[in-house]
Amino acid sequence: MLISIIIPCYNEAGNIDALIDRVRSLQKDYNLEYILVENGSNKDNSKEYFKANIENKFPQIKVVYVEINQGYGYGLQQGMKAASGDYIGWIHADLQIPPKELIQFFDEISKHTNENEKLFLKGTRTNRRSYDTFFTHGQSVFNSILFGRIMYDVGAIPVIFSKSLLDEVSIDSMPNDFGIETVIYLEALRHHFKVLRFKVRVQNREKGDSSWDHGIKSKIKQSIRIFNDSIKIRKGGKVL
Repeated sequence: MLISIIIPCYNEAGNIDALIDRVRSLQKDYNLEYILVENGSNKDNSKEYFKANIENKFPQIKVVYVEINQGYGYGLQQGMKAASGDYIGWIHADLQIPPKELIQFFDEISKHTNENEKLFLKGTRTNRRSYDTFFTHGQSVFNSILFGRIMYDVGAIPVIFSKSLLDEVSIDSMPNDFGIETVIYLEALRHHFKVLRFKVRVQNREKGDSSWDHGIKSKIKQSIRIFNDSIKIRKGGKVL
């Protein structure tokens, strides 16, 4: 049973070596492939670093290049197109959720040998700033009311799901931004996937800066955008 893990990398050159070391350490115990998406970085030498040090250098690690960044969700879409696993999922390159948290997901998947079983596994974040938790609760309530289904910590990672979920939703129809987390979670609920949640502990960044999270003002701005995206999703529109 092959598990494909997509890791979008946007201006994360400082974290790449540590990321590779930590994800490779999991390969000895599980059948994995990693798809690292160089998601159009424009503030560091990520593309050059990938070509010189990562591409074709490690077994079961693929590199996908996005020439111009079109959003977090767009990078995940390109990774999904390159994935060949029985299960497909993602984690972030910033190491705030340590790759070792994936172990509990992999161990759970190993308990399920029925290839037709529809599983959707998702993290639930702990050890967060109080205002992060506040905004997450607000989004959870909003989406639960909007879509008529219980949804919480919508943006949490890791996410791993049976590849059959991609038979229910077109990759190209998914949002190009963070709304992709809402869509994939919602489609899993709509198509009666078994949803399993696992607590994951958020850590501080070791290197680099977030592309969008610069404090409470940016959190408010991002939350408004996510709320607007959710309304578009509810109406059946494409979120760019």
